[in-house]
Amino acid sequence: MGNLVQAELRKTTTTGLWWGLLIPTAVLALGWGLATGLLGQFFVDLASSSDVDEVSDFLGVTPDQWKISLFGIARAINVSTIFPLIFGALAVSGEIQRRTITTTFLTAPSRMHAMLAKMLVYILWGAIYGLAIMAFIAIGVVITADSGQLPDAGGWAMLTLVCVLSSILMTMFGVGVGALVPNVAGSVVILILYFLVIENVLHGVLAYLEVPTVIGFLPNGSINGLTGSVAVDLFLSTAGVVPPEIEDVLRAIAGAGGALDWWWSGLVFVAWAGVVFAGGWAATQSKDIT
Repeated sequence: MGNLVQAELRKTTTTGLWWGLLIPTAVLALGWGLATGLLGQFFVDLASSSDVDEVSDFLGVTPDQWKISLFGIARAINVSTIFPLIFGALAVSGEIQRRTITTTFLTAPSRMHAMLAKMLVYILWGAIYGLAIMAFIAIGVVITADSGQLPDAGGWAMLTLVCVLSSILMTMFGVGVGALVPNVAGSVVILILYFLVIENVLHGVLAYLEVPTVIGFLPNGSINGLTGSVAVDLFLSTAGVVPPEIEDVLRAIAGAGGALDWWWSGLVFVAWAGVVFAGGWAATQSKDIT
């Protein structure tokens, strides 16, 4: 098994794909981080200069204590993890298209061993991408936001944890789709269209039909809920008394509209990722190799 894992690592490190996708991931995360800090600071400055005494008294805090940047951090994580999703999709589809999967299956004790080794390696890559995403988001936010807008050490740790977890799960989801759709272009297009277009349209339809809770059980809604719910919880911990209806608005801003608690959202997406990965696993077990 160790040799299979080493072989999978060589496949990923001897090509330029890992850094070719990591560069735009870092650029996107940094850009979102910079924009998050600027917009959060702009909102706080605007609120501080306006007649918001009644709002401040109602919430029990002043505008400079509203950690608006937390919402942007959650959104930045959600958008940036599209790249580890694509990276995972190429794990199997790329090998099938280039026919290197033949050597992998013929030299491994079984296809199950080969897929298990691939899963372990791509969990590692998902964690690496997650750490990179969080690092560049943090750099961007720290540069542009006031210190009062930044989470404390515990908040950073929690955001990093859910970012890494989100990246790993998105990578595994991509691996499963890549095995189910053994075509590079097809698997990548399907994932991008679904996560960036199709489900966002569904979210709007479900919100219009006044059944937003369904959103939290969809793949994109649940993975967004994982990070968005943590951001909202961290915001509420220092925001004073916030009415439930305002809390719903905050969840929507953080990308967790209709989502469950963060750990429930994580479990829902784990189930989605498990189903897709199991389907891809089954597909590779019965696939003819040439």
